Amino acid sequence: MHVPDGFINAPTSAVTGVVAAGAIAVSLRGARRELDERTAPLAGLVAAFIFAVQMLNFPVAAGTSGHLLGGALAAILVGPFTGVLCVSVVLLMQGILFADGGLTALGVNITDMAIVTTVVAYAVFRGLVKVLPRTRRSVTIASFAAALLSVPAAAVAFTIVYAVGGTTDVSIGKVATAMIGVHVLIGLGEAAITALTVGAVIAVRPDLVYGARGLTQKLKLRVNGELVDAPDAAPVPLAARSHRKVWITGLVTSLVLAGFVSFYASANPDGLEKVAADHGIDRKTEKHASSDSPLADYGVKDITDARLSGGLAGVIGVGVTVVAGSGVFWAVRRRRTADASPTAVENV
Repeated sequence: MHVPDGFINAPTSAVTGVVAAGAIAVSLRGARRELDERTAPLAGLVAAFIFAVQMLNFPVAAGTSGHLLGGALAAILVGPFTGVLCVSVVLLMQGILFADGGLTALGVNITDMAIVTTVVAYAVFRGLVKVLPRTRRSVTIASFAAALLSVPAAAVAFTIVYAVGGTTDVSIGKVATAMIGVHVLIGLGEAAITALTVGAVIAVRPDLVYGARGLTQKLKLRVNGELVDAPDAAPVPLAARSHRKVWITGLVTSLVLAGFVSFYASANPDGLEKVAADHGIDRKTEKHASSDSPLADYGVKDITDARLSGGLAGVIGVGVTVVAGSGVFWAVRRRRTADASPTAVENV
């Protein structure tokens, strides 16, 4: 659902840019509360994994494909504020290095794919885990539903933005029907990927899933005829539970998906591209500012072998994204540590 340059006019793009910048600023502050010894080392990996899986377009209808947006997955694994930052890092890397998603439309894409999906998904997720049985399976079920609803929500958001600032005169009703219809189907793929990933992580390291915190019910003991909370067991020190195995497994998986599996992804246009072509939204598409990038269109310039070119571009993308994301989240985590230091407290 990457919006290219030329779909949305300059004033509307500027407004969404301000919205995106404000949301990122709020998320940077909110992420300080979410990132700790468990989530901080993994947040950059989550961004890299989303980048890799977004390269795997899957068929959803005749001549149409879809790909992961990632807002639901990021929000559930590392928290909603950190989730917004994860997807924003991915979109920035894609726009600058791979000419995927317009640079003037970066605000539109962040608003649509990072903010809307994350907010909607996490709201649905939290609502469901409150009413479902407090089990790991419930977290997986809630993840599926949250991801499913987040994708058509993003389609609705794009339709609203296009109704306000679209550069072509088309029937908004037809655009809305087409966008929502195809993205409901794409949402099923998003839901499956999100639920499988969350389920896999929660099966081996539930302590690393932000959305699963606080779901364990207190053990009750009967004392003198009254039920009381049993004392908590001594927690395992976080430092003693290494994240290295999970981190390495996640990174290797991301590299394999982007470097090898992506070659077999569907070549059909995604939902937005198909709707844009069918309804004339793309008539004023502009050339991407990074179209001459050595990695434009997810291939390495001057490498003629398509498999090698695309695979190498995917590997580079995963590497750059994990480094960029880890740098951002390390800085946010360091700021939190600095704010909590005794010196900072004394200076308040």
